[in-house]
Amino acid sequence: MKKILLLMFVLSAMAGNIQAQETKEPTKEEKKALQERLDSLQYEEALKAVNAKEFTLEADQVVFKYGQTAYVSSNTNFVSVMGEDAVVQVAFNIPFSGPNGLGGVTVDGTVSGYDPKVDKKGNLSLSMNVMGAGISARIDIYLPKGSNRASITISPNFNSNRLTLNGVILPASRSNVFKGRSI
Repeated sequence: MKKILLLMFVLSAMAGNIQAQETKEPTKEEKKALQERLDSLQYEEALKAVNAKEFTLEADQVVFKYGQTAYVSSNTNFVSVMGEDAVVQVAFNIPFSGPNGLGGVTVDGTVSGYDPKVDKKGNLSLSMNVMGAGISARIDIYLPKGSNRASITISPNFNSNRLTLNGVILPASRSNVFKGRSI
């Protein structure tokens, strides 16, 4: 009887040890390596979407001409390119509805001069012009290697009210944005 109890005790201890090993928390280095791999995959996905001209930058931060920043909703602040068509929308959290019904402006335009370049370090720089009824601007996009976080600078051709949007670049099919009324 003692042998059976001893055997059961040893087996239960081994089972507890095996279970403890299975639920072991990943180390800091393993978490970091996993995050780097995820960031790399997101960068490749964003790069592929930009080269295919089917992407959306969902912005969570807006930087104004003199450096003031505002944190905004990413589903109502975006720049989207689908082939030769582009949409630029900004909508601030204000009590006024604005021309687009969301507290900001939505403009549609046509893309020209689409010129993506990847430097030796793997950083993407893209310059394009967007022309339409409510917009005439140069748009510069900077996507550093290893992340899908990008910065878009919108420089209007007829004034100096530059605007920078910071956010993530996603393929158009994965984007979750809400477009307001266009001008």
